[in-house]
Amino acid sequence: MKVLITRPRAQADDFADKLRAAGFEPIFFPVIEIRPVEDNTALVRAIGHLEKYAWVVFTSVNAVNAIFPLTPTPLPLGEGQGVRVSAIGPKTAEALRQRGIEPDFVPEEYVAEAILPGLGDVRGKWILLPRAEIARADLPEAIAKAGGIPHEIVVYRTLPANVDMEGLNALKSGVDVITFTSASTIENFVALCKQHGLDPLNLPNHPFIACIGPITAQAAREAGFENVVVAKEYTTDGLVSLLVASQIVK
Repeated sequence: MKVLITRPRAQADDFADKLRAAGFEPIFFPVIEIRPVEDNTALVRAIGHLEKYAWVVFTSVNAVNAIFPLTPTPLPLGEGQGVRVSAIGPKTAEALRQRGIEPDFVPEEYVAEAILPGLGDVRGKWILLPRAEIARADLPEAIAKAGGIPHEIVVYRTLPANVDMEGLNALKSGVDVITFTSASTIENFVALCKQHGLDPLNLPNHPFIACIGPITAQAAREAGFENVVVAKEYTTDGLVSLLVASQIVK
């Protein structure tokens, strides 16, 4: 059973291995690539004055990977340190632990409504949010509404990827499932399909659309996709479990 992976190629191997182990055939079709902001004066300044922040909230592995090349010495972050850290999702938490930082808070759900209570009383407190250029506004808006001071800094950009011809040919032949891990993967998938003469909403074999979480699923439905299913755990492990448990594959 063919499962299309649209996440960046550099982040796809682990997901592909898990799909193979579960009996699926992964097809690589990256539609985005991640690039750190190269000259980020605002980030360097914030790192130099971490003591002013109550929390640093890492919303993705990409944010972790973008920051730490700029920090040659260990940062006073995480459990038992002066500045507390929240990691959104187990993969982000693990990326921090690999760098010697134990998160103080990892929410069970990866949406603003679940994150904010775990930060406690944020009134008058600065919260550092190293994020993507196209990050959703929900979390900083929720922090501001609660009286906190969100400080957003763009640390990476999500860019359209060059088309993978093998993946494109597989898509034209028909796949069983298309996986999406963010709203940006949906947007760029649609654009790539149209550029290469495919109707993204009427693809060969009428594949199911498997989304990593409710926000991504909402973006898929807003783009016009049907047959949308959502992982209960908002990770690639959750996507694999969804495909195995639901037996949606034809």
